[in-house]
Amino acid sequence: MRYSEQLENASGLAEIFELVKRVVQDNLGRIRAGLMLGLADLGNHPRGFIGGFHAVGSNVIVMNKVPLLRIQDTNQDLYKPYAFNVLLHEYLHTLGYLDEGTVRPTVARLSEAAFGPDHLVTQIGRDYAAFFPNLVYPEAAWQPREFSMELVSDFDKGSASYIG
Repeated sequence: MRYSEQLENASGLAEIFELVKRVVQDNLGRIRAGLMLGLADLGNHPRGFIGGFHAVGSNVIVMNKVPLLRIQDTNQDLYKPYAFNVLLHEYLHTLGYLDEGTVRPTVARLSEAAFGPDHLVTQIGRDYAAFFPNLVYPEAAWQPREFSMELVSDFDKGSASYIG
């Protein structure tokens, strides 16, 4: 099955992440297992928002749940391509690609290799801001009062090869 069909059939963030790992392994020959995904409110800034982050040295990717919810509510066609891009970007960080100037073009290149030049995943990977101007509240800069993170259960399915 092609990557685009696998993304279309993915039923959640865990399945989208398995596809991210497959794309990276097929194109870069690298893989990392044992990662966790946390969802948290990461706030807003008038010039943009943080889609996610990876704390170097940890096994956690954190995604900003507010944009995810807004995309899900306003344009579901963008939800999976957006989630794929954020997860791919952060997964590359977990593999040691730390420089944003390297990660952003790598996301675009891997997206095009996997999905072709015209797919939404590739278009978002090339020009992220063009797709999500309404996710930023232009007059408001805010951060939540406290950081709270919800872990996504059964996220990195590929790392659980047996039951003990």
